[in-house]
Amino acid sequence: MQINENLVRSVVEEVIHRLRSNGSGSLPAAPAPAVRSYQGRLGLFTDVEEAVAAASEAFDRLSRCTIEERKRAIDHIRRIAVEQCVELGTMEMEETKIGRLPHKIEKLKTLGERSPGVEFMRSEVFSGDHGLTVIEHAPFGVIGAITPVTHSLPTLTGNAVSMLAAGNTVVFNPHPSGKRVAAEGVRRYNQAIYRELGLDNLICVITEPTLETANAIFRHRNIALLCVTGGPGVAKAALQQAKRAIVAGPGNPPVVVDETADLDRAARCIIQGGAYDNNLLCIGEKQVFAVESIFDELTAAMERAGAVRLNASEVEALTAKAVTTVGDGEGRHDVPAKDFIGQDAAVLARAAGRRIPDDVELIFGETTFEHPFVQIEQMMPFVPFVRCRNVDEAIEMARLSEHGFRHTAIIHSRDVVNMTKMGRALDTTIFVKNGPCMAGLGLGGEGYLSFSIAGPTGEGITTPLTFTRERRCAMIDSLRILGR
Repeated sequence: MQINENLVRSVVEEVIHRLRSNGSGSLPAAPAPAVRSYQGRLGLFTDVEEAVAAASEAFDRLSRCTIEERKRAIDHIRRIAVEQCVELGTMEMEETKIGRLPHKIEKLKTLGERSPGVEFMRSEVFSGDHGLTVIEHAPFGVIGAITPVTHSLPTLTGNAVSMLAAGNTVVFNPHPSGKRVAAEGVRRYNQAIYRELGLDNLICVITEPTLETANAIFRHRNIALLCVTGGPGVAKAALQQAKRAIVAGPGNPPVVVDETADLDRAARCIIQGGAYDNNLLCIGEKQVFAVESIFDELTAAMERAGAVRLNASEVEALTAKAVTTVGDGEGRHDVPAKDFIGQDAAVLARAAGRRIPDDVELIFGETTFEHPFVQIEQMMPFVPFVRCRNVDEAIEMARLSEHGFRHTAIIHSRDVVNMTKMGRALDTTIFVKNGPCMAGLGLGGEGYLSFSIAGPTGEGITTPLTFTRERRCAMIDSLRILGR
């Protein structure tokens, strides 16, 4: 098609004439498109695009807030987690149907009280002959997070406190079996923050989470950082993304007990950690390697402390029901049977053909090193005990059973040399001496608390600083007031 140049010229001249005639000198501006706001949604979304857009809007608002205003927002999360822990913990127990109710309540309360907040934010300063340099820790923006069914609202709560303290907002894709309590927690947290500060959607949640929504979050262009707490599959998926991921992967924490240990204390600690929330904690004691010279004394101490010992035939009966296999060919492997994960010790005992009181927290029994309960992360309140010739064999078996996850390990010993050998051999993120597993998270030991323990990616027990990026500001040859 040929263009009539004369026609074009005449049209342009007419437009210019009209502009000059009405004195504007320019074309009238087109009306600006309305900017959609997600205020009032209280963080609840079914669509990933909308959730990320809402979190992005919230991040823009949060970026203009002070540290004190961040703290006020976080204080609402803490208050609700503490004051409403019974209601929300019961809601989680009824939805997930795994674990123990008192521990569901306690986890939420403790995370509300002790999750690291704005007090962890700090700057580093370098001062010298050539001036002053300040390194500050800035937020990434919108974080995409995956939470597990084992601690749905507790993990979300602890992550939200640390992520908001760092100045980020977050979109959560909870495990489908814990989606309702996650959504209700998010709704309550956002509502309280919105009422006081006028900030909404600091925490967003996908109310109908699927693998597809998780993948959409992983790949979204406006998700600046990933934080994943879960099993091997979701951890692997996060690590394959073309963006930074903070990954809390699986664990299979072993316990070594040597001939110098306080056996009654060791027994109490094994029960406390291995039975907590029916062994759903990723740091929980999963298998015990005890030296032969004290093996029988230790098992007697376990029974004195309230655990129930299964005999060999009962252990095998339980194994036949509570362990199954998946995969084909070389990929075939043992996994815990879903129906038994997080169930009470009395439920497991009945499967083994034994009736025990409902208030028994832990059952145990002697097995070989090769036994499935030693090799898998069973997440049940049954702990296998393996008899070892000496402490060196116990440490080596512990190392092999941990499968290189480098998550958590525990030793009961008064021998510093043995402690040192095990610490070097296992190289775990958390290493507890003479205490239950949770002491490594500051519960009965020193330190801070978080339910995201990033072993595969190296960040360790996460804090607000984990969710920041460094920014350096340098003043050259000025602001150095000491010396010449």
